[in-house]
Amino acid sequence: MLVQRGKSNCPIQVKWLAVGFSSNLLGQLCQLLVGTIGSQLFFPRAGFTAELKQIEQRGYLVVGVKENLRPLGFRNLDGQLVGLEIDLAQRLATELLNRENSVRFKAVQNQERFSDVVAGKVDLTIAQATATSSRARLVSFSLPYYLDGTALITRDATVQSRRDLAQRSIGVLSGSSAIAVIRYHLPGAKLIGVDSYADAYKALEAGKITAFAADLTVLSGWVQEYPQYRLLPDRLSVEPLCVVMPKGLQYDGLRRQVNAAIARWQMEGWLKQRATYWGLPWNQLGSISQPSNQILPKILQSTEERLPLVVLLPDLNR
Repeated sequence: MLVQRGKSNCPIQVKWLAVGFSSNLLGQLCQLLVGTIGSQLFFPRAGFTAELKQIEQRGYLVVGVKENLRPLGFRNLDGQLVGLEIDLAQRLATELLNRENSVRFKAVQNQERFSDVVAGKVDLTIAQATATSSRARLVSFSLPYYLDGTALITRDATVQSRRDLAQRSIGVLSGSSAIAVIRYHLPGAKLIGVDSYADAYKALEAGKITAFAADLTVLSGWVQEYPQYRLLPDRLSVEPLCVVMPKGLQYDGLRRQVNAAIARWQMEGWLKQRATYWGLPWNQLGSISQPSNQILPKILQSTEERLPLVVLLPDLNR
């Protein structure tokens, strides 16, 4: 879908981003953006999102995070925000501003991970966001801090690897990118669509499905909450999680600082340590900055760019 000149207040053509924005919100975003036509990038108007100097003068960093996504960002029994992405936000703020307790959190829903950055409601978001070409027209992405991707859980003792599911029933969230991933790896499996994680749990408990496919990070939290389930050792795809930052030359300082921090944490082993602490399987494909040469990418794209960048991992035992 294209917003044509004359049909909105935006002086440029903007390709519809299938990330949950409503058409009204898209029109509002147009008013917040100045851009160029074609392949040029969009740049937010100055003043909507704080530059690094403004953040330093303010004395704290405003970060959009999840509050209901264990183990990335969730509230513990005391009501405190905890998780891998909370750790990242706290350390990033400490390093940027050179003092402790210099971060303020804003809970965000999926669609707000990007719109809140554009509108200046937050300085950046760290909220299970994957980079896509369409999203990159609105915001900038950091180096990845974790490699998410499609994984499988089950409690069936006869299932030890994905090959044991070749002719079995697998639950998937309706409309999720996991559908294409499972069809690629297990074309003979029967896919059962569910509308929510709660519905997936009910289907598993009732024996309607043998396994459930979803994001590795989400399923890692699942098995922490329901220890009768286990993750299969296969990771079927790779989707890098990145910090979402504002686009524009005036924010180069902020982006450089964020990327430098992530690169340093990777080299120091801090990212691995925190991911392991929160029960997340660490990247088994080598360094984030140097992924394994065994990855044979097949990029899933749709005409409306609804799917994130997904790298399918080959079955090396075929």
